[in-house]
Amino acid sequence: QVQLVESGGGLVQAGGSLRLSCAASGSIFSINSMGWYRQAPGNLRILVATITSGGNTNYVDSVKGRFTISRDNAKNTVYLQMNSLKPEDTAVYYCAANAMTSSLIRRDYWGQGTQVTVSS
Repeated sequence: QVQLVESGGGLVQAGGSLRLSCAASGSIFSINSMGWYRQAPGNLRILVATITSGGNTNYVDSVKGRFTISRDNAKNTVYLQMNSLKPEDTAVYYCAANAMTSSLIRRDYWGQGTQVTVSS
């Protein structure tokens, strides 16, 4: 099994910054893509940003130029630097990883979520 633990959420004023971290642990053989999703109350969970093991990134249009995803493959950790935060960025942010375990089974894993609240 693979566990994902997020940290770094909180309350920030509009225009401020936060940095989310997500560390993967467990019986990891390899991790392909890692990413961040978010879900606001009453809304569906949507993709925010993803990054491959090779460093290729993808962002939802609404965060381009403000958010930066990065990862440390040696630490099995993915980060999301969020700048110029807006009230509409308020949501629970979830980390996700497509990982292969030592049993050579590949599947998607999810973290428990961390709350980000941006006040106006």
